[in-house]
Amino acid sequence: MEIFDLTGRIAVVTGSTKGLGENSAMALAKAGADVAICGRNTDDLKRVSQAIKDMGRDSDGFILDVTSKKSVQEGVLRILDRFGKIDILVNNAGLNHREQVVDYPEEAWDLVINTNLKGYFLVAQAVAPHMLDRGYGKVINMSSILGKIALPNQLAYASAKGGVEQMTKIMALEWAKQGIRVNAIGPTYFETEMVKPIRNDPERFNFINTRTPMGRWGYLPEMEGIVIFLAAPASDFITGQTIYIDGGWTIA
Repeated sequence: MEIFDLTGRIAVVTGSTKGLGENSAMALAKAGADVAICGRNTDDLKRVSQAIKDMGRDSDGFILDVTSKKSVQEGVLRILDRFGKIDILVNNAGLNHREQVVDYPEEAWDLVINTNLKGYFLVAQAVAPHMLDRGYGKVINMSSILGKIALPNQLAYASAKGGVEQMTKIMALEWAKQGIRVNAIGPTYFETEMVKPIRNDPERFNFINTRTPMGRWGYLPEMEGIVIFLAAPASDFITGQTIYIDGGWTIA
């Protein structure tokens, strides 16, 4: 269907060498987009980029440290030089540190906030002028159910994701009349490397299953549709929203 077709579009996905980022990059390629893979590990960049090329799409890998304005600006320029334009940005790069508030290290707070919140700002700020000049763009910010609900030991991560949801609204508001749609995705727990310690903890694993109305974790293929939808013409009249992919968690 044409409203979901991304043929000819250029997508940039940060943190796209593993987990939800890699899954998002592959989903966009399946829908026809060429994809700039961004991360910090050269071997992983090559691996994911080659997988997309094997699908018949164009792709390349770019070293990008989202906590560094210099790295971000230089990386975006390299992407524009390589592909000529950026139609879709998926802000996904992230990490977590789990600890109670009274023991939470300042350096861990800074790293999580700088990566999961400031990093989204820096990348969007670098990409947006190009989109504004062209009068078109789709920005997808990866949030979490923790942008809306609270769990123990998630101080910096949940704070960052709450910030991402407000950032999404402000960006959407400022750019709405200039052809740029900005939305966020709020996933629950999917089986990725970042949450492997939780997946391997029977008590926490079972808590998530019990707390989720659908009674289970998410499967990575179930994330593909929402990424494609928000990147495609099908969502052209949607902006400033966070869509939760959570098996019903946030409604229960």
